[in-house]
Amino acid sequence: MEKFKTIVAKDEKELQEMEATLRKEALNLRFQQASGQLKNTARRRQVRREIAQIKTAAAQKAKAKK
Repeated sequence: MEKFKTIVAKDEKELQEMEATLRKEALNLRFQQASGQLKNTARRRQVRREIAQIKTAAAQKAKAKK
């Protein structure tokens, strides 16, 4: 899990790529949990939080541009 400071330092394209990767991971984790294969259930929460942090950083950057 990355610190928020490092997430904010990234540019918009990197943020979009990170969000896409994390969304894929979240989907895979959801399937693993549904089939009973998920060992680390806390990872789902971490992924959701990272996605929220990326969205917050992107919104701050968009607001700063205006």
